[in-house]
Amino acid sequence: MASNARLDHRNPLVFDTHELGRRPGALQRLTRTIDAPADLGIQGVIGVPQGAPVELELRLESVMEGVLVTGTARAQAEGECVRCLEPVELELEADFQELFSYPDADDRGRVIAEPGDDAEDDEDRFFLEDGLFDLEPLLRDAVVLALPMQPVCQEGCPGLCSECGARLADDPDHHHDAVDIRWAALQGLAGSLEDGEKDEMSGGAPQSARADEKQEK
Repeated sequence: MASNARLDHRNPLVFDTHELGRRPGALQRLTRTIDAPADLGIQGVIGVPQGAPVELELRLESVMEGVLVTGTARAQAEGECVRCLEPVELELEADFQELFSYPDADDRGRVIAEPGDDAEDDEDRFFLEDGLFDLEPLLRDAVVLALPMQPVCQEGCPGLCSECGARLADDPDHHHDAVDIRWAALQGLAGSLEDGEKDEMSGGAPQSARADEKQEK
């Protein structure tokens, strides 16, 4: 990643490494609670609401090429269940690690890339600027990786009824009796036959049958 221009030390996601120094092996631990920036998460799915508290724990280590930043971010994420659309809240914990290189890292012993690969290599790198580094890009990547792509309110959520939209978890026995109009006429015929069978079983006989019995007598 190209060097950021004019980092503002007043930005809560900008950190100063001057106290750490450039002696390899030097360590510094930092904790900071910040307000979540906008769109921290998976847009339209789940994320940390803007302004919500985000707790940061950082470990800064001076190495030959720059400052190795290792940390953890904790916050509460909000979204909605992809199956039943109910609100979802979860405790987020995102771990990250990244090397922020000195601008003159090549002169301090970094392994030089093959000819022609310098531009591509720089695109994947983070740089310090006047001893400052911006944690926001790294934080965003870590949060997205830590969040579920398809959040659910509970494991095995049955979702919504495809016919009426009712939440199936609230009524496990919910169902609709589906009748195919193509079978409606046959169902009516079947009902008539069943009624006829009931009449015969109850002793009822057609009038013609009773007349034949009288003639035989």
